[in-house]
Amino acid sequence: MLALGSRNAQYARGFANSNALGKYQPDRDNAMNAKIYEGIHRQEQGGMTPTANIIRDAWVFGIIPEDETCEGWTVQGIESLYDKVSDAWMPYGHLASNLPPELRERHARIYAEAVERARMAGWDPELDEND
Repeated sequence: MLALGSRNAQYARGFANSNALGKYQPDRDNAMNAKIYEGIHRQEQGGMTPTANIIRDAWVFGIIPEDETCEGWTVQGIESLYDKVSDAWMPYGHLASNLPPELRERHARIYAEAVERARMAGWDPELDEND
């Protein structure tokens, strides 16, 4: 498992080993290799993970465009996105119900689409990651 700061350890899921040029090398497990994110639509559990939630929230707030999957991003890039998303949520107490109507509607649409996509990929919210 990728060693990250405690707040981001859970976001390691979805990262693959790559060489210094960013080329994915699944057969190599060298600690010197950077970790590269596989992209929200290629992630396990149909993208129902903490990292994917960061990306969806970034879409909600317009931090990145909705067609940005973050495929190929480094851990540092995702951590930076996490910080920006956290700052964007701050005025709303990190609650979707506190968002202004336009953002609340965008949030509902993005997350409804994510749930539908994940269910089509076999995700079952009743099962935990060990089932």
